[in-house]
Amino acid sequence: MNTAQPMYEWNTIPWHKLERTVFKLQRRIYRASLSGKRQQVRKLQKLLLSSRSAKLLAVRRVSQDNSGRKTAGVDGVKSINPKQRLELAKTLDQNHKVKPIRRVWIPKPGKKEKRPKGIPVMRDRASQALVKMALEPEWEAKFEGNSFGFRPGRNCHDAIQAIHDMLRHHGKFVLDADIAGCFDNINHDVLLDKINTYPKLRRLISNWLKAGIMDGDNYTKPKAGTPQGGVASPLLANIALHGMENIIKSISKKAYFVRYADDFIVLHNDLKIIQNCKKALEIWLNNIGLELQPSKTKITHTLNEYEGNLGFDFLGFNIRQYQMSKYRSGKRGKGFKTLIKPSKDSIKGHLNKVREILDKGKALPTSAIIKQLNPVIRGWTKYFSTEVSSEAFKWLTHKTVLMLMRWSRRRHPKKSLTWVGKKYFTTHKGYQWVLYDGELKLLRHSETPIKRWIKIAGNRSPYDGDWVYWSKRMAKYPQLSKEKSYLINQQKGICPHCKLHFNTNDLLEVHHIDGNHHNNKWNNRQLLHRHCHDMVHKTNA
Repeated sequence: MNTAQPMYEWNTIPWHKLERTVFKLQRRIYRASLSGKRQQVRKLQKLLLSSRSAKLLAVRRVSQDNSGRKTAGVDGVKSINPKQRLELAKTLDQNHKVKPIRRVWIPKPGKKEKRPKGIPVMRDRASQALVKMALEPEWEAKFEGNSFGFRPGRNCHDAIQAIHDMLRHHGKFVLDADIAGCFDNINHDVLLDKINTYPKLRRLISNWLKAGIMDGDNYTKPKAGTPQGGVASPLLANIALHGMENIIKSISKKAYFVRYADDFIVLHNDLKIIQNCKKALEIWLNNIGLELQPSKTKITHTLNEYEGNLGFDFLGFNIRQYQMSKYRSGKRGKGFKTLIKPSKDSIKGHLNKVREILDKGKALPTSAIIKQLNPVIRGWTKYFSTEVSSEAFKWLTHKTVLMLMRWSRRRHPKKSLTWVGKKYFTTHKGYQWVLYDGELKLLRHSETPIKRWIKIAGNRSPYDGDWVYWSKRMAKYPQLSKEKSYLINQQKGICPHCKLHFNTNDLLEVHHIDGNHHNNKWNNRQLLHRHCHDMVHKTNA
């Protein structure tokens, strides 16, 4: 197991060997858990947690790979150098004293509210990453097939497609529910009993859960919850919520359940079954210290209005069914069509973001506005590009043009619309009023094509080792750029530097082979892991 010897410098560590070593152990843990071999799972987990390979990878993931790696904990340390990384990996164990977390408040997307995020110190982050490596394969073998949030290889689009598949044959009643303060209220003892690990690891996880919180100058000790922001927190929350689908199936085997983190829905033809499911879930959640949030929990119907509700919103999409004649309702003539579109709140939030950029950029050059708007438009449309979004994209293109016209005319109140149009806009592919500065043009929402997403097959997990399947899925991921999708296909899902397959959680970067970022020929571009990209540049330097 001791692949990386102490004489290695950080930049010369053979990461591909370490990755292979750790993954082999994780796959063995996954298979042992699938087979119900609990003692073997614990033995393999202890082996992984003591492995120098795993410790080095854990340190790399929190100090180099992680996009939020330069956020400081209570000790003020934002980043560590290669020598400090090696020292941290060398001293990483399950006995160290856990330090308090630093709480910061982050605005919720499209809202004025803020949510708390806990930032552990670097050592605790690395420790959590290491433990996650050991626990995740065990629980991936146990988790329900219709749980999609914060799991490797699964995403929002899998959850939405699962709902679409469940609504093919009939209109259904829906329990559309949200758990109140899920991350803040999970009972620690119940969670630790459920994890059911060996004493030393239980104590370490307990210390994470009970770690003090510094919010400005205020220090508190939590009595419940898994702090949002910790590396292992999403996994721990998923473990706490595991079992909800079994409760639903115990009431009716024909009831459907989909969960993404703390948001979930239950579907069934019978209103009484839905009401019974709600009662059963309230009791079950109460046993782990949680409850449903009344203001965000309702019963509705996908086809017919019920108590003033029709259809429901989930993960930014609106899902409902529309009455149709049997000749217009698809091949089977069911009399209805299921349409999944961007929700009104999602559209409103996106327009507010565009408006905010234009309001703050009244005096900015056109190129700066385009550079700010393009990532926002691209990210939003790619997220919604898997469903029936064409009409929404056309409408948003129109609304954005109107806002841009107002923005440009405010800059030149004495000029005519014709003059403003010639100065700021061009015609592109038959579309007029495309913002253009001579080099850059603004993306139109309607440029984004609609591409159906294929849901993950059953209970598949990246720990099954089927790299061909996972590479093909990665290349089709909606929010991946065309450039990266193309390169994944060209490279057959393999990083040319370390020769390992790309994983679903990997951070990927495009490398220009000759060092010239203006030379964008395909034979000059490679897709690399972020840490591989760092190593290539340091070697070249």
